[in-house]
Amino acid sequence: MTTPLADKIKNLIRANGPISVTDYFALCLADPDHGYYRTRDPFGRNGDFVTAPEISQLFGEMLGIFMVHAWQQHGSPTPANLVEVGPGRGTMMQDMLRVIRRLAPGLYENLDVHMVETSDRLRGVQRVTLEAYSSKITWHAAFEDVPGGFTLIAANELFDAIPIRQFIKTPTGFRERMVGLDANDRLTFGVGIATIDPALLPSSHAKERDGTIFEIAPARQAVMSALCDRLKRHGGTALIIDYGHMVTGFGDTLQAVLRHDYDPPLAHPGEADLTSHVDFEDLARIARGSGIQINGCLHQGDFLYGLGLAERAAALASGKSEPEQRAIAVSADRLAGAGEGKMGELFKVLSVSSPSVTLAPFRPARD
Repeated sequence: MTTPLADKIKNLIRANGPISVTDYFALCLADPDHGYYRTRDPFGRNGDFVTAPEISQLFGEMLGIFMVHAWQQHGSPTPANLVEVGPGRGTMMQDMLRVIRRLAPGLYENLDVHMVETSDRLRGVQRVTLEAYSSKITWHAAFEDVPGGFTLIAANELFDAIPIRQFIKTPTGFRERMVGLDANDRLTFGVGIATIDPALLPSSHAKERDGTIFEIAPARQAVMSALCDRLKRHGGTALIIDYGHMVTGFGDTLQAVLRHDYDPPLAHPGEADLTSHVDFEDLARIARGSGIQINGCLHQGDFLYGLGLAERAAALASGKSEPEQRAIAVSADRLAGAGEGKMGELFKVLSVSSPSVTLAPFRPARD
């Protein structure tokens, strides 16, 4: 079985030769005719995956608390921009705004909300979700279009969907991994000519076995740099949440998800979500090079519990029926717990600010 995008990619390969993993990744998600995010609503039980805001209102509420805290620590400037990049169905913003309005009316009244979304289909979903706040919200196709001023930024599961490059260890060094065609005209991975500067590799690269994969993400670095430049120019804090690792290393993390189950990355281009793990150490390097403060990087569970997740879950469950209480407890554990099917350890939370501020639950760096 093939897909319309698979046929298009095969024609490209026949005409021009194998394509890079980063080009394949970009085509799968953003091809104008058949790209995954251009043709479907991937979120929720009827989609291919469920994001944290869809699991429970607790997630967005904790982020709302954090944004109020960050605003206060920055000196409560007004007016203020609240920007979400890649806002999904708008659920997280809805929960954040409800908390901000309750906890900090002075921020809420002077808040301009900006949604950076490239998908017309998802914009429509977001408009319905956020109808009660429509007078405060502006949509943008690009982050660069968001107007200047003090800015609070939220990016949940944004970076994992930005394409990566992959390099594979061969007897002649690390060479770029490519997507080509096998003898049966099926998409397959191969090895290209391009090499990588050894300075970009972890120091242990010489000891790695042939076939070892190393991933870099120049496009992610560019997005992180844009966020940091905005904070440096206008002041504010960014919160980045995604699944990934805190230390740069080796390994193939390219994965596809189709109807809530893992799918081979080359099996259903355009019909399955394609992602890879985020290298948080690399994002922190970009922030450091931009000259802005790294507040810290925490497991999602530690971040949420540090903001009062357990207490808020207990308050939410108070007075509810036993099944409702159980559902709230299960949702909180899925967001913050450890182990298979839970997000507390796999997902990481990175916060950066300019100028420097002290933000809970992150611990101030020691000199």
